[in-house]
Amino acid sequence: MCQTGYADDDRRTASLPLLPSYRQECATCHIAYPPGMLPSTSWQGILKTLPHHYGVDASLDPVTVKSLSTWLTANAATKQERPAEDRITRTGWFIREHDEVSPAIWKLPKVKSASNCIACHTQSDKGDFNERSIHIPR
Repeated sequence: MCQTGYADDDRRTASLPLLPSYRQECATCHIAYPPGMLPSTSWQGILKTLPHHYGVDASLDPVTVKSLSTWLTANAATKQERPAEDRITRTGWFIREHDEVSPAIWKLPKVKSASNCIACHTQSDKGDFNERSIHIPR
């Protein structure tokens, strides 16, 4: 258990109220991934490389970066090891959770990649990754 009272497995997809600046700055290009999906070291690495954020300049002012850093660190996974390139899709738990997904699904035009959560997890933009809201596109 972590300090907030729930296990890392629960933190990964917990429906946590989002920091307004996190939603504003991050969710304009992709869903606002729950902070528990990565350990704090990964979030810090991502914040340090915002000028080259997965091929896009996502630079932010230092005050916003500090605010995001504090919030992401406080709500990050506590026991997870840092994945390659700080990609959620390369974490052990992500791979285990999606092991039954055919490689062909990731290539569908409506999905495109494993990082496009909302393609299948229809409520992921609200932090809800419950299996009842999964719809695999055709």
